[in-house]
Amino acid sequence: KNNEEVKEEVKEEKIKKEDLANEKLEADLEALRKENEELKTSVAKEKDDYLRLMADFENFRRHSAETKLELVSTASADIIKGLLPVLDDFERAMKMLTDAEDKVADEGTELIYNKLMTFLKTKGLDIIKAKDEKFDTDFHEAVAQVPVPEEDKKGLVFDVVQTGYTLSGKVIRYAKVVVGI
Repeated sequence: KNNEEVKEEVKEEKIKKEDLANEKLEADLEALRKENEELKTSVAKEKDDYLRLMADFENFRRHSAETKLELVSTASADIIKGLLPVLDDFERAMKMLTDAEDKVADEGTELIYNKLMTFLKTKGLDIIKAKDEKFDTDFHEAVAQVPVPEEDKKGLVFDVVQTGYTLSGKVIRYAKVVVGI
């Protein structure tokens, strides 16, 4: 073999090696691209799972807060409902003491009643106005009807038998009233 043939063979061998190396590099590159796509898909799935989990947690947190608020509200409503007979007793006592000669007892009872009502009003309790108001079934419960001589008094509340109350805008006890007919 002459020198040129050897050079040619070396050159061909070198080209074959480079081709093999290129093919291997291309195969490796294709494998890396495939792995990259798989990783991108996996990351996207994990991100989606994370976002869903965070949304579920946020919903749980909000629901827990609403449940806690509702529980506290219900508990306070039950306590205030339990105090309504005490308020009725105060009103009867003040009515009785107004006619009595003991003004100190009258003033003391009224002072305690006012303090209690002020506190309950801060918790959302309001008295339903009834006397001389137009009869409204959303707030009043008619326990009796009485004839009235004046035409303009018909359909109005003539007397309040039992005071009604709302708590945060909701009726917790209807005012029991006598209606003029």
